[in-house]
Amino acid sequence: MNLSDSRTAGQPAPLPLARLSAAEAVFNAIRGDIEAGQIPLGGKLSSEAALAQQYGVSRSVIREALRSCTALGLTVTKTGKGTFVVANKVANDLTLGQYSARDLTEARPHIEVPAAGLAAERRSDEELETLRHIVAAMATETDPESWVALDSSFHATIARASGNKVFESVVADIRDAQAHQSETLNVVADRQHASDIEHQQILAAIEAGSAADASAAMANHLRAVGEALDSILNN
Repeated sequence: MNLSDSRTAGQPAPLPLARLSAAEAVFNAIRGDIEAGQIPLGGKLSSEAALAQQYGVSRSVIREALRSCTALGLTVTKTGKGTFVVANKVANDLTLGQYSARDLTEARPHIEVPAAGLAAERRSDEELETLRHIVAAMATETDPESWVALDSSFHATIARASGNKVFESVVADIRDAQAHQSETLNVVADRQHASDIEHQQILAAIEAGSAADASAAMANHLRAVGEALDSILNN
């Protein structure tokens, strides 16, 4: 199965796949094999190089797909040994390093919604310019890993702009888990474009100095993230 020429087998695509689409397609193929029992529990997946050749994509695309499989609890990667199947159905929660998706979903609204409101009132001209630059870069970024890094910077900058050191510290602490979550949602739920729009709405409210609108925009963004997570876990 080669994914470099079309998104879906049998359907022509005049343009090459974006890396994000390729990662999503590879993830769906591997997940399907696992859930169908074609790769048994305890079974070892082929190497990154072999999978890259099999699907006709780069090894970085394979790594993105495998990270999503791990986040969903389907596989575990052991350094120097490879990636192994540990479950044949999606877990009840995502594994995101130190924290779970449920941890983030429950905690982030209590931190980032008020932080966005305060940022609208307290942000400096420099912080506002940083946010503008990040949002503009995200809208044109085609590399998934770079987009996730920008996403993390966006939320961290808002927390810093709030002027509240507790919010800034907490958002910094969950940054890695939040990045893993964003990457998984982009691959599995195709969230990148929707997130771009939501970030633009948050920025507009902060730019306008409206605490109420900024809080509401952040709440809407986090609610959409939670709904995407639910769709993955309950699929």
